[in-house]
Amino acid sequence: MSKQYYVYLVTNRPRGVIYTGVTSSLQRRLFEHREKLVPGFASLYNASRLVYFEVTGSVQSAIAREKQIKGWLRWRKGQLIEATNPHWRDLSEEWE
Repeated sequence: MSKQYYVYLVTNRPRGVIYTGVTSSLQRRLFEHREKLVPGFASLYNASRLVYFEVTGSVQSAIAREKQIKGWLRWRKGQLIEATNPHWRDLSEEWE
């Protein structure tokens, strides 16, 4: 079984701040965001609502995609989210 990597976007509320990250364990990383275990932008703005994610089998492609998305303007990140999640609902709610 190959390892999976995730590029993800979290926000603090619908259409709020947008944080882009990459991880090998999406559930663990969301827990860290919710509990504010890692200082930084996401914990400062309480960004823990998962609104978008992509899965890849390569850490290099995940990092490249993260950098690409981070370089986008906010409206383009919003378009990416709204293409699959128009109401910006928390995609991790169904995991709990």
